[in-house]
Amino acid sequence: MARPIKETPILYGEDARRFEERMNEKRYEDPEKKARRIRNYEMIMKIFEG
Repeated sequence: MARPIKETPILYGEDARRFEERMNEKRYEDPEKKARRIRNYEMIMKIFEG
């Protein structure tokens, strides 16, 4: 049987500020890496379909 999920801690002060800054950062993904990631995803989905 699965364990219950613990309550998510609330961030305060400097930790909260850093977390929010990091979430608002634009993340750059190399077009080649993105294409590879999408190909891999599509390959896995084909395997699961049957």
